[in-house]
Amino acid sequence: MNLKPLSNNVLVAYIEDNEKTTKSGIVLPENVEKKERTKGTVVATGPGKMNDTGTRLPMSVKVGDTILFSKPWSDEKKLEDNGKKYYIVSEEDILGIIE
Repeated sequence: MNLKPLSNNVLVAYIEDNEKTTKSGIVLPENVEKKERTKGTVVATGPGKMNDTGTRLPMSVKVGDTILFSKPWSDEKKLEDNGKKYYIVSEEDILGIIE
């Protein structure tokens, strides 16, 4: 995908969570989608947000980082390319970097 995010937005390739069983042993059907948070790989980042003085703040993630992020509730931020899912998320929606 050839997309350059603006400001503090991040293009994330969605990582499918193939886990179909919860920790308590409940088997989830195929149509159940986790909405809270999910994993992805950073594909591209914007240049960063501008602060009040006009200085650009650096991004806290870089291309290639595996992240945990809050999945956008809107389908407007979901993209598909060659069967692969991508999301455009704000840096504030990134919960952490998985090491």
